[in-house]
Amino acid sequence: MALTYGRYLQVEELLSLQKPASDKPEHDEMLFIIIHQAYELWFKEVLHEIDHLTDFMFAGESKKIPHTIKRIRTIFKVLVQQTDILKTMTPVEFLSFRNKLQTASGFQSSQFRELEFALGYKRKKILEIFNKSPSEHERLLRRMAQPSVWDGFLALLHASGYPVPKESLGKISDEPTTPSQETQQILREIYNSDPQLSYICEGLLDIDEVIQEWRYQHVKTVERILGDKPGTGGSSGAEYLRGTLFKPFFPDLWAIRSDIAG
Repeated sequence: MALTYGRYLQVEELLSLQKPASDKPEHDEMLFIIIHQAYELWFKEVLHEIDHLTDFMFAGESKKIPHTIKRIRTIFKVLVQQTDILKTMTPVEFLSFRNKLQTASGFQSSQFRELEFALGYKRKKILEIFNKSPSEHERLLRRMAQPSVWDGFLALLHASGYPVPKESLGKISDEPTTPSQETQQILREIYNSDPQLSYICEGLLDIDEVIQEWRYQHVKTVERILGDKPGTGGSSGAEYLRGTLFKPFFPDLWAIRSDIAG
């Protein structure tokens, strides 16, 4: 049997995965499901690209890094634009099926937590959310035990001849990346004398910035649809999401901006 477009992409199976829980079902629940399933598909691709990026960094293949960074940023630009579709849903339309979500919440997206871990924003307490989902819990544990993008970047700097502190190399933390004065001094030198690596630094900032942009749009979408009502699954809704803003993945790259701008 010849391979067709539909069989290659498993379109029939894919289109069978949208299962509204409301009784009619409510018209806007289909949009809600498809938007969030699309998010999860893109998260899967971003994780695929982040692993590729980290491998390039540890291998010292600096010329291949910018292309992968650009792809990750471009995908997140799509996710930012996708919030515009969700904003077409009014509060009344969302409330027509909201109770059917029961304890389900975007807070429970294990792939987004994986993405945070992969970029260096690791928190052990997040694992508690997934105690009742062994497969997701195990996947997050594996991700926490893997080097982050920042670990790969420091390895790249070391391979490029920069004096990265030994305690920063080969150590896989289970905590968020913290600023380092020693690393910041290296970064200042790079910006002043190493165009190729400074270009990679700017690319990492692009990723950091676009994810902050997506977080902001997510907050505004929730505020627009829910106001300050609690979110589903027991989360505090917009209040919780506002607390996630302005927490950079790569704090050292932000810390040196005023120095190199002066």
